[in-house]
Amino acid sequence: MPQVIPYLGFNGNCAEAVRFYERVLDGRLEVLMSGADSPMADHMPKEFAHRIMHARLVLPGGAVLYAGDAPANVPYEGIKGVSITLNYDTTAQAQKVFDALAAGGTVTMPMQPAFWSKAWGMLIDRFGTPWIVNGELLPI
Repeated sequence: MPQVIPYLGFNGNCAEAVRFYERVLDGRLEVLMSGADSPMADHMPKEFAHRIMHARLVLPGGAVLYAGDAPANVPYEGIKGVSITLNYDTTAQAQKVFDALAAGGTVTMPMQPAFWSKAWGMLIDRFGTPWIVNGELLPI
């Protein structure tokens, strides 16, 4: 069975974003490869060398996020039509992560009870990534 892994796109600030996610999500950044560090470095325009070609962040429990910067010569349109969902065992854990991700971003739905979770909320973080955070999922 395939493993579903979100691949987040950024516009030159991927390294800052994944380091933020590493801290907030208690992850482990396993790969942060710029164009200059890649096997393609000799074939890359120098002005693109600092952009991140691939990042891999491992989260507690084994979930993974991939990320990279869009090529500098490709128009970047942001992350659209998807949200990254995080499920936590407690509402306290969910609230802590929600608040950290929301700092400098936009809360689109404050944390509140729902029929599927004791607490949930939606936000777009300061890097433009949409998140849904759930605490204490309920049987439905």
